[in-house]
Amino acid sequence: MPFAIAADGVKLYFEEAGSGTPIVFVHEFGGDHRSWEPQMRHFARRHRCITYAARGYPPSDVPTEVAAYSQRTAATDILAVMDGAGVDRAHVVGLSMGGFAVLHLGLIAPARALSLTVAGAGYGAEKQHEAYFRDVSLEVARQFEAQGSHQFAKTYALGASRVQFQNKDPRGWAEFAQQLGEHDAVGSANTMRGVQATRPSLYDLEASLAALAVPTLVIVGDEDDHCLQPGLFLKRTIPACGLLVLPKVGHTLNLEEPERFNSFLGEFITTVEAGRWLPRDARAVPAQIMKTS
Repeated sequence: MPFAIAADGVKLYFEEAGSGTPIVFVHEFGGDHRSWEPQMRHFARRHRCITYAARGYPPSDVPTEVAAYSQRTAATDILAVMDGAGVDRAHVVGLSMGGFAVLHLGLIAPARALSLTVAGAGYGAEKQHEAYFRDVSLEVARQFEAQGSHQFAKTYALGASRVQFQNKDPRGWAEFAQQLGEHDAVGSANTMRGVQATRPSLYDLEASLAALAVPTLVIVGDEDDHCLQPGLFLKRTIPACGLLVLPKVGHTLNLEEPERFNSFLGEFITTVEAGRWLPRDARAVPAQIMKTS
């Protein structure tokens, strides 16, 4: 089994397939390296695809101290995986927790990213919901410890932005829920406390995001309510950013709508590699309605 070694010695399990320009996939809290299987199979036809299990998610190491988990560590772990796989630069794609990590990677090591895809990222970013999100995250951590992953997965997998997946694809959702129930309860609880509950709001990063020059695609589902406004904020703030809103879609974007997700991601990567994913034209002034002179 291939492992990369993080800066603090934590072992990170990764898998790869295909050859060509690298794509690194970074999973969400409720998923793991297996959650990217529809993308690994599709993009490995033309790209070298890498997916990995974040710290706290076996077969990666599960540190028992909350201090081993943080938003910055989640970003630097992507770099560790890239180093372990011998990848200098890659298109980096993340969902939710993984989307936040991808965005922070762009801020701390932009030279390592050919492009950034930030999907379903926004939970806890809205300033009016910061305290609520932190409290809910801590409660989720407690429930993983109290009930265990197998039992609590039955509740967590039925969140308001995940039932869309269940309604469209009961078999796919059942596989997602089963894999969630296989997660390490300590790793899940520590990830919630160390990463989710303490990460900075996107709105507090406005100045840094405005200086981010890496081509970026933000993807949200229109029924993933707490990602919609943060998605618009990212679009308006990052210079070379596009925003894709998928209709009648919840949080688990890449599994709920794999064909649409793959199609748009493929088009984005192709455009970036052609040198045509450019910053917004300065003439496209957001405040302007119609030009009169």
